[in-house]
Amino acid sequence: MAQSEPGKVYVHTFGCQMNAYDTGKIRALLGRDGWESTQDPDQADLVLLNTCSIREKAVDKMHSVLGEFRREKREGRQVLLGVAGCVAQMEGEALMKRYPDVDLVFGPDGVPHVRKLVDEVAAGNRVLDTTFLDLETYPFVTDLDPDASSGVGAFVTIQKGCDNKCTYCIVPATRGAEASRPSEQILDECRRLVAEGVQEITLIGQNVNSYGLKVPGERTFAQLLYAVADIPGVERIRYTTSHPRDMGDDVIAAYRDLPQLTSHLHLPVQSGSNKVLRRMKRFYTRERYLRIVDGLREARPDLALTTDVIVGFPGETDEQFEETMTLLDEVGFVGSFSFKYSPRPGTPSLRLKEGYDDAVSGERLIRYQDRQRELSLAWTRSHEGQVVRVLVEGESRHDEGVVAGRTGSNLMVNFPGSLDLIGQFVDVRVTRGFTHSSRGERVTPPTGG
Repeated sequence: MAQSEPGKVYVHTFGCQMNAYDTGKIRALLGRDGWESTQDPDQADLVLLNTCSIREKAVDKMHSVLGEFRREKREGRQVLLGVAGCVAQMEGEALMKRYPDVDLVFGPDGVPHVRKLVDEVAAGNRVLDTTFLDLETYPFVTDLDPDASSGVGAFVTIQKGCDNKCTYCIVPATRGAEASRPSEQILDECRRLVAEGVQEITLIGQNVNSYGLKVPGERTFAQLLYAVADIPGVERIRYTTSHPRDMGDDVIAAYRDLPQLTSHLHLPVQSGSNKVLRRMKRFYTRERYLRIVDGLREARPDLALTTDVIVGFPGETDEQFEETMTLLDEVGFVGSFSFKYSPRPGTPSLRLKEGYDDAVSGERLIRYQDRQRELSLAWTRSHEGQVVRVLVEGESRHDEGVVAGRTGSNLMVNFPGSLDLIGQFVDVRVTRGFTHSSRGERVTPPTGG
């Protein structure tokens, strides 16, 4: 189906912050050619699914959503339909053959030239692009997400791809080798976001700790943190994802030196067993991880740690799983993204001699998540009665007349308030903690002469 002129584009985003960031860049680039972003898929002339392949469940969900749009197209709806992201990279040609009504398939490296791809599709062609771009001249997109000015916080990518070879991970195959974005380009984007009203910057990459190490003369990740903190108007800095293998003393020192760096860190551990970590090719030990935690907490005593955990990795014994359970308690993670091992096509873990048992993995996951919920609830309840500083991000998703914001340690607080508080720092007394959030009441300063 050829389309004579740009209309409205809807992007359905699956997966991680990198995908959310890519979606913003897609909207920005297509906006140059007159495509108007919409949050209503029924109004869209172009529908793109920006996909995630990190786990089988995410892939299955993508195929289900795609099926709904394909059904509408078969029933006569005039719409251009595309699949982007990691599933597109992995299954590109197979997707085109399996779904003849899909017009466009492109991987993450197709984002910088999405305008050209969409132009070809709008002219009536089916397009497949899963080519990796040259790392030396990688064209990081500098256009701002058109929705950036409506948010209190924003993501800023600092690198693309990953050079690690974790045996369970599909990212190197879907996003290619690591390339660091020039730091001056990063800082310029941060300045422009601040000018749009953004106060919280989240630096994102597959392994932010290795930023700049392959580029002679480039800033290190720690130096980049200090440079972002020097930008007037940057009130908070977060980052993800951090690999323990490359966590250096200079980054730990930044927690001592930079008040803008929030008191929350997501530091994926994946397992508490050294034998499992070795099979995963994570290149650190439980002991090394705990030394990092000790150093971080010495620099920032109130640091809240969250993590990623995989249970049921091939060959994981009951004893090795127990090591993960004891690590959970020893560190006291306030939250975890925890999953059963998911075999992904093309990953080295498929070649491991040790098998995995899905039923056993399910039982272990339930036990892990039950304990994590207890720790998360204890952490939020430890704030009851305290006055905390909250950056108000928006309206509560559940209650009218209630706004929501986060503390520097990433505690979500919902409290009665008007929408004009969005973007402001507010003192709130926590009245009740729940597993994933809390309730509170605003503390107003005393008045009078």
